[in-house]
Amino acid sequence: MGYVWQGGGRQTVKILPRALAVPYCTISELLDLPPILVYADCVLANWKKRDPCGYVENLDILFSFPGGDSNKGFFLVSLLVEAAAAAGIKAIPIIVNAILHHGLCSLETALQDVALSICKMREAFKLIHVWERPCNCFLLHVFGTSWKDNFLMPEGLVYEGVWDSPKQFFGGSAAQSSTLQCFDVLLGIQHSAAQGFSAEYLGCMRDYMPAAHRAFIQTLASGPSLRQFVLATGDAGLHAAFNKCVSALADLRSYHIQIATKYITIPAGRCRAEQQQLGGCVHKGTSVLSERGTGGTGFMRFLKAIRDTTRKAQLTEQEATVPTH
Repeated sequence: MGYVWQGGGRQTVKILPRALAVPYCTISELLDLPPILVYADCVLANWKKRDPCGYVENLDILFSFPGGDSNKGFFLVSLLVEAAAAAGIKAIPIIVNAILHHGLCSLETALQDVALSICKMREAFKLIHVWERPCNCFLLHVFGTSWKDNFLMPEGLVYEGVWDSPKQFFGGSAAQSSTLQCFDVLLGIQHSAAQGFSAEYLGCMRDYMPAAHRAFIQTLASGPSLRQFVLATGDAGLHAAFNKCVSALADLRSYHIQIATKYITIPAGRCRAEQQQLGGCVHKGTSVLSERGTGGTGFMRFLKAIRDTTRKAQLTEQEATVPTH
């Protein structure tokens, strides 16, 4: 990514040299991941403990982009958000089993675990204010940018020695987090195609996840519907527990919007203003960074769309009082 975006978004390369392209694509094929920086690369697999016996404060990253340790906080906070979801992910098999065996008590307890886990994800997200500065995240943003749906690279990138024609891939994005998609599937949150890119884009993002993660989501999607089961029981406790999960997930996504505004949108606006004050033109590359996510989406519209869909997944009072049969 450093080679492709060495111009900082002002200029791009069209060909990834054979010496980089061949080994990179070979490793990507072995990992069953696209040959571009994905969320699993920079977050899920980008950490270590300085002291194997140490606690979370002992974490460090394996690689960084130009700027040294300035982007460490971004990756480690994302990792801690994922780690906070562990209890919620572990509760999913319990939920499925409870649905299959009509275990209302165990289901309610497991849903409470999911809601608490999502709340802990939001708390972990707050650490970004301690570990990172807005300008650092904005500078880091370019290295995860897509060469799909990006007018700076309309044809994509040629991987010399691998493919003769250019290939297009989405860049790394939090939308590639299997954790969030697991919770969406579990709660029956369907991001409608009527919102434009949301549904199609999220579906594509599964191809950018580790194979085992994709398989887990697909298995969960083919299983029984939690939402329909909760509605069918007419149980007030289950309704409340379900809605608490949805509310926690919507709050997490609202907080993500706040973070994106502070660490990406505002710094990008300042960058443009400074260029204008210096009498220079505003480069298109700068505009791309502020308006589009690393995955190639208009990221603020995308984040707001999935947040709004999440909110709408709440069970209404009318649904809660009329059991389905």
